[in-house]
Amino acid sequence: MRCDDAATAFLRTRGQSMNRSLCFLILLALAAQHCVCCSPDAAAADPDLTKPNIIVIYTDDQGYGDVAALNPDAKFPTPNFDRLAREGVSFTHGHSAAAVCTPSRYGLLTGRYPWRTKLKQSVMGAEGDCLIADGRMTLASLLKENGYHTAMVGKWHLGMDFPGTPSDRDWSQPVRDMPLDKGFDHFYGVPASLNYGILAWFEGRHAAVPPTLFTNKKPNARMSDYRIMPPYDRTPQETKAALKRDGFEVAPDFVDSQCLTRFTDKAIEWMDGKSADAKQGKPFFLYLPYTSPHYPVCPLPEFQGMGDCGAYGEFVIETDHHVGRVLDFLKDQGLEENTLVVFTSDNGPENHWKNSLRKYSHDSRGGFRQGKRSVYEGGHRVPFMVRWPAGIAKPSRSWERPVGQVDLLATVAEIIGVQLPDDAGEDSQSFASILRNPQATHQRLPLINNGSGTGGFRYSITDQDWKLILPTPKAKPELYNLTTDPSEKSNVADQNPKLVQSLTKQINRIIAAGRTTAGAPQPNDTGYWNDLGWMSQQQYQELGPAPGQE
Repeated sequence: MRCDDAATAFLRTRGQSMNRSLCFLILLALAAQHCVCCSPDAAAADPDLTKPNIIVIYTDDQGYGDVAALNPDAKFPTPNFDRLAREGVSFTHGHSAAAVCTPSRYGLLTGRYPWRTKLKQSVMGAEGDCLIADGRMTLASLLKENGYHTAMVGKWHLGMDFPGTPSDRDWSQPVRDMPLDKGFDHFYGVPASLNYGILAWFEGRHAAVPPTLFTNKKPNARMSDYRIMPPYDRTPQETKAALKRDGFEVAPDFVDSQCLTRFTDKAIEWMDGKSADAKQGKPFFLYLPYTSPHYPVCPLPEFQGMGDCGAYGEFVIETDHHVGRVLDFLKDQGLEENTLVVFTSDNGPENHWKNSLRKYSHDSRGGFRQGKRSVYEGGHRVPFMVRWPAGIAKPSRSWERPVGQVDLLATVAEIIGVQLPDDAGEDSQSFASILRNPQATHQRLPLINNGSGTGGFRYSITDQDWKLILPTPKAKPELYNLTTDPSEKSNVADQNPKLVQSLTKQINRIIAAGRTTAGAPQPNDTGYWNDLGWMSQQQYQELGPAPGQE
């Protein structure tokens, strides 16, 4: 747990009645105390354990209901996802940082809400300034600075700087502003979702076979989405003529259906090269963001016909298979006991969930409201399991209170005995105590999400049982008790005006102060933005850091 959670709780309850300067002074004083829980010795894991290897497996558009252990009515088996649940802790109230891809990945890696950056909605393309600013602490940089080998294998989707322009590339030049610049020693993967182009098998700063051809989405015979597969075109104009869409860059040897196999092969190859060091006390960190079950849904032939949910179910089964390969490698190498594996997804399921529910009676949402892009639970409540045989007390249990993917940074910091500085992981609160203690009293500070909802793009704040969706000019506030109404069917805002007011004050403070946890206020990357329509610009400025306090 962050050492100053108690200070934050105090300010949440008392700070509303104090002036801003007094609140700030108290906040600094409490955060500066070197209390027992701040001590690296107290924060570290069992001293008899060496620092664990850490693997974060991140699936793409996988809903809560796409894990059989979480959904008894699932129409396909997921034995390896279930193994993680059986041998670890299932966080059944676990949330991605956003309801779409790019911002969720930012929150996972930095412990900071993505809407604090310049990206307030939607996602990035393959090419662009990396959303993670230079110098911003990430899971990778934290662990690298503390003696870990670090690698990322899979889908990045946070922006890269490619040499030249699409009409004038020089692929002999290196890619910049990418994973190797954000704390990773090794990178193998693709820049973004496959429909954004610049598709090649990048390793380090180069692609062995550069993306010198062109293509776009092609019909998928097994799903109503698309494929990215040969034959490819010599020019973007040829693609435009053939597919009625502008061509994007692709390597001659790139095929969408190879992603899962290649990523798993490369991940295991890298871990195999570091296993001797891991056994000698120099652990590794692997970030493994798969491209599935995001479109294109393209299960390999050996998985076709499995399950009872068509091609989508087959693709999830294939994903499960590759997770099993990773787990089997750990066991075979004698690394299983002291490797912490996090398994989760970047957001809820894509719109196919409607067809899966209608045609196959499979609910990828797990009974929650809506799916990907939504501010409602189906958009960001996701599978979230942690397995660590040497570090988890009484595995095969669930934690039913809120936690967020933004919490990974603080959790990992506590496990390795490091205190985060004020300008890192501002929204990250450690849940390490839950892993060690089945009777933990951990209480998550208010959790914020955003996404589309009734009346436009909206923000929500969840504080234990209660979730408030903030109003817009076209929609009234919505308040739900997630314990009694997890599907968000009964809006009780009108019956609870004081609770609506209290939660509104909390989200205003968290947004304007640049952090959720206690500590020195931090600036957001932009000033006031239009999506904060329930809060005036004056309120934002009054609640935010005063000049000289940033």
